[in-house]
Amino acid sequence: MADTLAETNINRLPIDILLVEDDEADIGITLRVFEKGKLKNNIYVVRDGQEALDFVSHQGQYQDKEKYPRPDLILLDIRMPKMDGFEVLKRLKVDPGTNFIPVVMLTSSRNEEDVVKSYTGGAASYIPKPVSYDDFAKAVDAFNFYWHIINKLPDSKRRGG
Repeated sequence: MADTLAETNINRLPIDILLVEDDEADIGITLRVFEKGKLKNNIYVVRDGQEALDFVSHQGQYQDKEKYPRPDLILLDIRMPKMDGFEVLKRLKVDPGTNFIPVVMLTSSRNEEDVVKSYTGGAASYIPKPVSYDDFAKAVDAFNFYWHIINKLPDSKRRGG
């Protein structure tokens, strides 16, 4: 897969990814792994559910659409302060202005009820956080391959982003 990623990355634009995560250690690891990835992305970080909704809808401190573009993809943790990931997912999916944005639940939960609730709520994918750094790096490479090479994302810039 490494050769395929390098070969197919030639004219690929980075994806704007919103990481919604409250744990500083998980943020650091995620950013480090994505930085070392073979495909580059623009990653924006918010630390709670309300901040995620503000970012996506350009409210509060996120009104500058150039500085804070509508994300092409959202990586969403479940357990967060103020508003959990399930509520964020629900609000994103009922809003016609954001319901097209793929949401990937990236969480330490391996609870089957959380998996079912995520997909029922409209999540595009559910990825349990691997325990080891190396496993997480492999998961990010696979993630990048899928979202950059195989999958076609909606052009959020034309959908009111």
